[in-house]
Amino acid sequence: MTENLTIKKFHDGLAKKKFSAIEVAKDYFSRIKSADGKLGAYLSLNEERALADAEALDFAIGEGENIGLLAGVPLAVKDNILIKGLPATAASKILEYYRASYDAEVVRKLRNEHAIFIGKTNMDEFAMGASTENSAFKIARNPHDHTRVPGGSSGGSAAAVAADLAIAALGSDTGGSIRQPASFCGVVGLKPTYGAVSRSGLIAMASSMDQIGPITKTVEDAAILFRAITGKDRLDATSAETEFEDFENTSPETLRALTIGLPGEYFAGGLSKEVSSEIERVIEKFKALKFMFKKISLPHAKYAIPCYYLSMPAEVSSNLARFEGIRYGRNENLKSQTSPNGHSSGRISNLQEIYFKQRGAGFGPEVKRRIILGTFVLSSGYYDAYYEKAQRARMLIKQDFDEAFADVDVILSPVAPTTAFKIGEKIDDPLAMYLSDVFTGSVNLAGLPAISIPTKPSSALATKELPVGFQLIGKHFREADILGLGKLYERTFL
Repeated sequence: MTENLTIKKFHDGLAKKKFSAIEVAKDYFSRIKSADGKLGAYLSLNEERALADAEALDFAIGEGENIGLLAGVPLAVKDNILIKGLPATAASKILEYYRASYDAEVVRKLRNEHAIFIGKTNMDEFAMGASTENSAFKIARNPHDHTRVPGGSSGGSAAAVAADLAIAALGSDTGGSIRQPASFCGVVGLKPTYGAVSRSGLIAMASSMDQIGPITKTVEDAAILFRAITGKDRLDATSAETEFEDFENTSPETLRALTIGLPGEYFAGGLSKEVSSEIERVIEKFKALKFMFKKISLPHAKYAIPCYYLSMPAEVSSNLARFEGIRYGRNENLKSQTSPNGHSSGRISNLQEIYFKQRGAGFGPEVKRRIILGTFVLSSGYYDAYYEKAQRARMLIKQDFDEAFADVDVILSPVAPTTAFKIGEKIDDPLAMYLSDVFTGSVNLAGLPAISIPTKPSSALATKELPVGFQLIGKHFREADILGLGKLYERTFL
């Protein structure tokens, strides 16, 4: 009764009293305890408070109170998004003891909707990675094949939703970190327009590209969560006050008036056979629905990866400077203590020890690599040669999209060049790992909205066939276009 629930199905069942909120919450915790030992999707659980919140909601329903769509929905939250009183480790040992002192704005909004937070999900350390193998605590695994990665950096959130260990989840996306794991795990992942959702309470990686978004089982659920978390926030100067069109009121006829662009550079080679055939199948399905396609060019797309991997580490080196080991560190107040994971650390006596024992032992290899690279490209004598040129390339990439959107309304592309790869396959080859972002990173550089949608229904994946996602990229603040097209595809073919 409580398996494979969507937000809409959960709401309908709760309103009709087919089940109670606490029954569903207990069922999810039971499944997590049974399955997550092998999956590694969660870093911590919020069982006591979640059950208390569910019980309070059931009481309110019994008293005749009206409930919203998200009331009682068990949600998972990526561990770089703050929930007051809960761990917020960003999957890093340097934050192993940290407990959030306030709610992220997205959490505050969802709490006002009476959503229930069941736990914090695994991720690549400080969101740096494409496989969730860079977690300092444990590797997450793909629910469809435990020998493969779930993607990253929001791999824990995607794996939790795909394995039905949460109805939906929040992730963060800096260069594809919602969409790529959604594609690998066969779920829906929405990266909103930059500024559409507040970043207040998100542990920063690259502030000009980071964006919180939903990972869900359906496009409809993604829209429900997106509507709940969007909006201006006085604590985030980059957030926007924008009215978003309700895609559910968009008729199929209106949607069919949208022209879909196909960027030649994204189909010029490099796709695996499985991904290529699935994307071609999706294009044919949209053509069968009488959609008009137009070939477009994004001539500077080839610079997206080098541009991203120069711009992002520069911001990383700045943002992570705050973790100096005093205000945030593995030894709170520089005293010896034992972490929730059972690790014990000794007293630190001088500044040099703080840096070596805190930052040296607290940051993992990928984080150190990006801090060093970012510091290098910002250093005297190299700023003009690297960082400044990357920013010029970023403007050209954005201009390419602006020019393309003068002729088309939505762009269709792959999400990743391959299906989920084997655990350990790319961990020692950073450049090969970085290429996972080849179709997603440019979207963040331009600040556009994009969504990953499974090409096949989840029932088709029971044969151990690996999921493939396709990407719809929209104009700034035109989430309604990509959500509407996604819902039409989902309703027709999934």
